Amino acid sequence: MKVIPAIDLINGSCVRLYQGDFSKTTEVASNPKSQLLRFIEDGAEMIHIVDLDGARIGSPKQFELINTLTSLSKVPIEVGGGVRDLETIEKYISIGVSRIVLGTSALEDQMFLKDALTQYNNQIVIGIDAKNGKVAARGWEMVSEVNYIDFAKKMEQLGVQTIIYTDITKDGTMSGPNLEELEQISKAVSCTIVASGGIRSVEDLHSLSEIGISEAIVGKAIYEGKVKLQGERI
Repeated sequence: MKVIPAIDLINGSCVRLYQGDFSKTTEVASNPKSQLLRFIEDGAEMIHIVDLDGARIGSPKQFELINTLTSLSKVPIEVGGGVRDLETIEKYISIGVSRIVLGTSALEDQMFLKDALTQYNNQIVIGIDAKNGKVAARGWEMVSEVNYIDFAKKMEQLGVQTIIYTDITKDGTMSGPNLEELEQISKAVSCTIVASGGIRSVEDLHSLSEIGISEAIVGKAIYEGKVKLQGERI
């Protein structure tokens, strides 16, 4: 199991949301640079960074901070939040970001998505964030009528290789991942599925491994010491 620690940014601080609700925000670290270096020291193989401000407004808000974090990192950086055009992808790649997560733009702008996949296929990851099986967008503040499995199949047809799946109702709750939906999406497509949302323990990582998931993004459980980066190779 590849455990990928998450750094979610609002106004330059590391935060955690509860079920994607921006009114339920908890600061977990005031210094993202120190947090990133701590994750790397603890054995992280990749860092997942989300510009939550950017996700809400539709364009990067934390670019300079992410540039600094990328320059400090000795491991690959994955970035999402507010990536809605090729220029933004190119800017992130130019500063050394390894994987770009597309969420809202993948749902709403198929022309852009196709262009992004044509030019940067190996570096594009699709984030499917769902509530009650329906795909959400715009910082999780808008829920569409699109079924998450149907959307995943569509992404696969376009050539997407990796999908991050998050059940929003599980995110930040420490109640365990949605194993049923993760197993369904994993069986429905041949893409690599990265689990996100609700992971609280090593037992959860074992459960994910048993349904064929080999990568997991973990936030709150790492900050609270319930999942450690060292030794969690299942």
